[in-house]
Amino acid sequence: MNKTRRRYWLGTIVGLSLTTLAGCQTWVTEAGVTLPSPHYLEHPAQYVPASPPFPLSRELTSMEAGGVVAGAAAGAGQPAIAPVPAPPPPVPVP
Repeated sequence: MNKTRRRYWLGTIVGLSLTTLAGCQTWVTEAGVTLPSPHYLEHPAQYVPASPPFPLSRELTSMEAGGVVAGAAAGAGQPAIAPVPAPPPPVPVP
């Protein structure tokens, strides 16, 4: 009787250990998906700082410096004149 009881408890312990090691995921056969355990809600939120408007700060600095040098040679302080866009082609009337 002692050997049977030991085997029962050993089987129970091994079964519970394997269940614990397998994780807490739920397989939903109707939907065909594996859902995560509810413990993912316990993690703290991560803070991701906002990225700058132009992420390449060194390149921006060099472009601005180059623009200042080029602008001084071409007459700095004057507003740039944008080219006039071409008119759209006429639409043929059937």
